[in-house]
Amino acid sequence: MKIISLFSGAGGLDLGFSKAGFNIAWANEFDKEIWDTYIKNHPNTLLDKRNITEIISQDIPECEGIIGGPPCQSWSEAGTLKGIKDKRGQLFFEFIRILKDKQPTFFLAENVSGMLASRHSEAIEKIINLFKEAGYNLSFKLLNAKDYNVPQDRKRLIFVGFHKKKTNNKTFVFNHPQNLKLTLKDAIYDLKGNAIPAKEKNYSNLSKCLFMNHEYMTGSFSTIFMSRNRVRSWDEQSYTIQAGGRHAPLHPDAPKMLDAGKDKKIFVPGLEHKYRRLSVRECARIQTFPDTFEFVYDKISTGYKMIGNAVPVNFAYELAKEIKSQIDNF
Repeated sequence: MKIISLFSGAGGLDLGFSKAGFNIAWANEFDKEIWDTYIKNHPNTLLDKRNITEIISQDIPECEGIIGGPPCQSWSEAGTLKGIKDKRGQLFFEFIRILKDKQPTFFLAENVSGMLASRHSEAIEKIINLFKEAGYNLSFKLLNAKDYNVPQDRKRLIFVGFHKKKTNNKTFVFNHPQNLKLTLKDAIYDLKGNAIPAKEKNYSNLSKCLFMNHEYMTGSFSTIFMSRNRVRSWDEQSYTIQAGGRHAPLHPDAPKMLDAGKDKKIFVPGLEHKYRRLSVRECARIQTFPDTFEFVYDKISTGYKMIGNAVPVNFAYELAKEIKSQIDNF
C-alpha cells in the first residue's frame, strides 16, 4: 500500500509503517539538518525538501494513505502555548489541505498531548470539523507509547481518519494493546559502559564512538532542569525523550536526585560523576530506533533534536499494523 509522509523528520513514523508493510513512496521535510539522516536511512523514499507551503498537491504522488506529525512546539505545554495562533501550529492546516486534495483511504496525524488543553479547544474543534469536511470518519485518542513496546513514558495525541466512501463508512477503532512494559534495562543496559562525551562546544565525537552515535552532551544543567528529579531507575521506563539535548534524562546508573528546597533538586554529594545525560544512541534505543539507523550531524544537539521529535518506531509500527488490519477487513 503506497503512502506519503509529511513533516517526516528523521522518519520514526515512516520506519514503523514500513515495517508494517506500507510503502513510503514520497516524504517531505524542510529542515536541512535532517536531510542526510533521512536519505541515508530511507533509500527507497523520494524526499522533497521544500517548505510544505510551497508544494502544490499535484506535485505529490497519488497514495492510499498520508501520515505525519505537524510541528508541535506551539501546542506543547513546555513551548509557546500559542497553538493555532503560531505559524508552526498553523502547519496542521497544510496537512489537511493535502489530505483534502489527495483523498487517500486513510490518514494518521500525531501531536503532543498539549493540543487537548482547554486553551486550544476552539482550534481542536476546528481541526476536527475540517477532517470531517474533507470526507473522513475521525477517531482521535491520547495514547501513551509505553503501552506499545516502547520503554518510555510518552503521551501523544493520535488522529486516524478513514475515508467515508472508500471504507464503506468505517471508523478506526483504537484497540487496547496487550504488550509487556519494557524498562530502561531492557533498552540500554548493554550500552552502559561505552558512552563518550561530545567534543568541546558539543561538536560530534562520532569518530571516537565504539558504538554508533553513542555520545552524550556535556555542560551545565539549567535551574529548570534541576527543578525536579531527572533520573529513572533501571527497572522503570524512561522519562519522555525531548528534542533538546540539554533536557535529556539522566543515566539510570545515577541515584535519584535529592530535594534541596521548593522546585530545587541536587545531585547526591560525592556521586556527581554518575550524573550524565543519556547519549544520542541511548535516546534512540528508548525511541526504539534500530541500531542500524545512523543519525548524521555535526553538532550533537541536532542528533537529540531528530530523535526527540520523532515518533517511536515501535509505537508507529503497532498503530500501522492496526490500521492495516482494519483496512484489510473492509
